Amino acid sequence: MDFAEVVRRRRMVRAYTDQPVAPAAVRRALDHAHRAPSAGFSQGWAFLLLDDADTVGRFWSATTPAGKGDNAWSRGMRTAPVIVVPLACKRAYLDRYAEPDKGWTDRDESRWPVPYWDVDTGMAALLMLLTAVDEGLGACFFGVPPSQVQALRTEFGVPADHHPIGAVTLGHPAPGGVSRSARRGRRRLDDVVHRGGW
Repeated sequence: MDFAEVVRRRRMVRAYTDQPVAPAAVRRALDHAHRAPSAGFSQGWAFLLLDDADTVGRFWSATTPAGKGDNAWSRGMRTAPVIVVPLACKRAYLDRYAEPDKGWTDRDESRWPVPYWDVDTGMAALLMLLTAVDEGLGACFFGVPPSQVQALRTEFGVPADHHPIGAVTLGHPAPGGVSRSARRGRRRLDDVVHRGGW
């Protein structure tokens, strides 16, 4: 598929069919995520792949707050056969920028105008979303409730220096599974581009 078409077709999909996802498509999405840019080529990300009914079910159990999860969004999202949790590692960036060619041996976080470990991991997640479209799949990026992050860590043995920036579902889109938010319409390009100044 032409790249411009991939970008135009990308939508957040919130319900999936029971058709299995080809392992090669998942591998390709992860390979593309692995090729995302990163500051100083720090590559401070990791990807927790959950691609069977047991691990996907454990994800939802760990990340759903008590008394929640019985709504249309949850019911649709729980149909996804694959979940990838992109994890950012700040330590990898602080270590990399303390190396001789960067020289920030004080490891001071205030040097970073934004948390590039999160930004770069987000770019990796976007490459998964685009790859899903190219593979004829649907995908959705969504957040893990802050109250449930420790439960996720415990359930899957996630190291303390890695934190989830969200999660990505992958699968074959069910009819009507595209986000209703898309009906709002996209803002005009001229409304968001400020050439030469605001």
